[in-house]
Amino acid sequence: MQFLFQYDLNPPADLEAALNTFFESQRPAALAEEKGKASWGEKAELPPPSAEEAAVRLFAEPLIRGTLEHRPELDKEIQKHARNWDLHRMAGVDRNVLRLAVYEMFHRHDIPPVVSINEAVDIAKKYSTDDSGKFVNGILDSLRKELMRPARIVQ
Repeated sequence: MQFLFQYDLNPPADLEAALNTFFESQRPAALAEEKGKASWGEKAELPPPSAEEAAVRLFAEPLIRGTLEHRPELDKEIQKHARNWDLHRMAGVDRNVLRLAVYEMFHRHDIPPVVSINEAVDIAKKYSTDDSGKFVNGILDSLRKELMRPARIVQ
């Protein structure tokens, strides 16, 4: 969600470079080294990513790429279910949480739709406005009713 939010506000010219920079910036070792640098601009060598860090990227990157690839279609679906709300008027976190959840619901049949909805609502509640959980839930629940697959099982 963080990358999608960043991409939405400031689309990079080079997606590959932006993804690499993003994942490197998320590494705990990178953050710890940043705190320990002696001066600005000094760059220390980072150890290779741990198995856990590699697993996170392996899971997250296809979600990011899929969401970006299908963004016009996702935006159209969100707009159809967001009564009286234009996408550009939605909170940035809400907009991108919705895009990711709708991508999962339409294109990731290994993730049950209710899981996508629950995760999206939790993220919206934690990182957006007081009303975001209800807002995201309402749009995704409306959209879920149109899905042609079971909501609670993997297909």
